[in-house]
Amino acid sequence: MLDFTDRATLPDAPREFGFWSDGSWRKGRAMFERRSPGHGVAVTLTPKCTVDDLNAAVAAARRAFEDRRWAGLPGADRAAVLLRTADILRRRRDEIAYWEVLENGKPISQARGEIDHCIACFEVGAGAARLLHGDSFNSLGDNLFGMVLREPVGVVGLITPWNFPFLILCERIPFILASGCTVVVKPSEVTSATTLLLGEILSEAGAPDGVYNVVTGSGRTIGQALTEHPDVDMLSFTGSTSVGRSCVHAAADSNFKKLGLELGGKNPIIVFADSDLEDAADGAAFGISFNTGQCCVSSSRVIVERSVAREFEEILAAKMAKIVVGDPLQTKTQVGAITTDAQNSIILGYIDKGKAEGATLVAGGQALDLGGGQYIVPTLFSGVTPAMSIARDEIFGPVLSSFHFDTLEEAVSLANDTVYGLAASVWTKNIDKALVVTRRVRAGRFWVNTIMAGGPEMPLGGFKQSGWGREAGMYGVEEYTQVKSVHIEIGKRAHWIK
Repeated sequence: MLDFTDRATLPDAPREFGFWSDGSWRKGRAMFERRSPGHGVAVTLTPKCTVDDLNAAVAAARRAFEDRRWAGLPGADRAAVLLRTADILRRRRDEIAYWEVLENGKPISQARGEIDHCIACFEVGAGAARLLHGDSFNSLGDNLFGMVLREPVGVVGLITPWNFPFLILCERIPFILASGCTVVVKPSEVTSATTLLLGEILSEAGAPDGVYNVVTGSGRTIGQALTEHPDVDMLSFTGSTSVGRSCVHAAADSNFKKLGLELGGKNPIIVFADSDLEDAADGAAFGISFNTGQCCVSSSRVIVERSVAREFEEILAAKMAKIVVGDPLQTKTQVGAITTDAQNSIILGYIDKGKAEGATLVAGGQALDLGGGQYIVPTLFSGVTPAMSIARDEIFGPVLSSFHFDTLEEAVSLANDTVYGLAASVWTKNIDKALVVTRRVRAGRFWVNTIMAGGPEMPLGGFKQSGWGREAGMYGVEEYTQVKSVHIEIGKRAHWIK
């Protein structure tokens, strides 16, 4: 029996999972072995599901939706299931965090904080289930009364990425379920364990069979089939902009399913000379290093006023040099392992490009050999120009580019000089300046004198090529509904034919 609170413990053998369909575990015919990116040992075996497995899961979700075993419940009853789920997650917090660390490589302290956020998501989702409502129109004259109903969109396909397997799942599932929808989830094949465990947790909490289903396997096979499935009413996808674009085509070519997309980012931090430079540097170091920079809202571009640029970069480099990179099962670790071999190579390739294109390496820039894992030291480049690859491409790793500006207009222009618009922050003690920048920078999430702060009450999503729609909070619940206009004649209708 594993002690999930013992940071030094690794499993003696990989844990074998089934997939979760129609309220129970199902055995896979072939299995995928996941090796811990932080330790290099096999930790889990998860099924390589077939398209037949997917079709069965979609059919189960469709039955659960159509017979109204979930959508037909009072909002208070759905809320009770979500609250019980939060209680079970609280009890199993260390266990969920443990498997998240082993498959993903993120630090254990970060994983535990993420589970706390997930618990809050279910609690907020429970409130949303009770508060979701339509509207009425008493302004159509004495003979007509209008109502607007919000109805669940139906069966939702949810495709989640490997960087935040459980967090992103829980920023969606409580709000999908609060709306009355049923769901089929396809997690990344390299980080499926915690998504699967949520199946038995929801079942224990009282979710009816077929409401929550998980099929595991490759995106090329299972993800594509889910995207194209004619009996899926809506698809929610989190991942790269290029794959999001293919989801748009696939949805249009199948059944014109509704889409929710949270895609890439190249997020700016604007630092004015009147800011607290220590605070801003700490925020920038945190923003690029959190989850090893494998984060769609990662702050990968710092845009600093020229008069304080050298001082700021010195403070920032000194802070980045103190970041603890190491074994993700140790509580002192701040930056863990890179999640996949492919991503590790991509990040190192961009560091080489930064040097080759003329940027100045100020901090980091090297890989670490820590006994079987794959680690990269948080990296800072100065003298970056907008044309460089490290300035334009989403690297998805701990690589930060520094730009300089002279005027507010130039800062805003640099911030908006990207196809993305997911997140941004501004650091200044001048509230007028902060509000001007907040209004003019195009981003779905914005922070003033802080970064990556907030809770599940607030909506998540992006502008431009960073996505469509919003997740979390009441905005997130409404994304998974359709609006129906109802007109009720009062009294006898005037006849058209006399």
